[in-house]
Amino acid sequence: MTPTTRYAASPYGEALGRVPVRRGELPLLGGMTRYWDYGDADAETTLVLVHGFRGDHHGLEPVVAQLSGLRLISPDLPGFGESTPMTECDHDIDGYSNWLRSFVAALGLDGRVVLLGHSFGSIVVAAALAESGGARPSSVVLVNPIGQPALAGPRGVLTRLAIFYYWLAAVLPERLGFALLRNRLIVRVMSEAMAKTRDRGLRSWIHGQHDSYFSAFSDRRVVLQAFRASVSHDVSEFAAQITEPALLVAAVDDDITPIAAERRLRGIFPDARLVEIADVGHLIHYEKPVEAARAIEAFLAEQGLVSPARVEGTA
Repeated sequence: MTPTTRYAASPYGEALGRVPVRRGELPLLGGMTRYWDYGDADAETTLVLVHGFRGDHHGLEPVVAQLSGLRLISPDLPGFGESTPMTECDHDIDGYSNWLRSFVAALGLDGRVVLLGHSFGSIVVAAALAESGGARPSSVVLVNPIGQPALAGPRGVLTRLAIFYYWLAAVLPERLGFALLRNRLIVRVMSEAMAKTRDRGLRSWIHGQHDSYFSAFSDRRVVLQAFRASVSHDVSEFAAQITEPALLVAAVDDDITPIAAERRLRGIFPDARLVEIADVGHLIHYEKPVEAARAIEAFLAEQGLVSPARVEGTA
């Protein structure tokens, strides 16, 4: 694996190319949050999307490409992608939940708002909504939600290895620790472990996505703080306090949160429904974005947030 490694083209590129996109930025909590504004700018319903750990807005673009008639706003988390770190708070769950509330408020959105979080983003969304005060969304969508403590997952041993990896990156000298965090071989091992598809072209593209964006973080401090947050919290801590209608889109073969835990998680929410997607693991957004989008559209139609006729037309 060298910088000249060639990966397969995106299977979703043509669909994404048809979606209008605008860029924006907002100064928040001492940093600059950069975001991408997709779809119909005048849509009555806006989805605000929060990506997972070590990702950026690119990760959710395959899902964005399958949704129409909506406005979709996808920021890079502070310290990741093109967003700069926060200086007024740490990059922990409290900091990120504070950031998300501030981001949504600063957007000044009219109409109906839905919060969508994927993986670590599901914890950020849940924590933000567990806080009282401020404007509330119309509903919530969590894709591959982290439904139980990371060490309790079916591959808890891999989580322990990850903890050791990040600990080692923290205790090494700055330059060596930073290089370890961006090591391309380790990124590939992670990518191979999470991808379930047997389609060689799709696997190649997934590896290319991780190679391109998984190390797009600003510095060692940010990624280490965010990692500690990702393994120290889960959605089940906050679910009972989220009164908005919620959709959980879960993978049957997820190695991080098993489907049995997702079923238990659904019962903690006051009002939640669960859609299970088979033959996929923690990369629903890469391997099954069409199925995820159809589940989201059906849920939004049920809530009266999109036209049922339009959803039927895309089925």
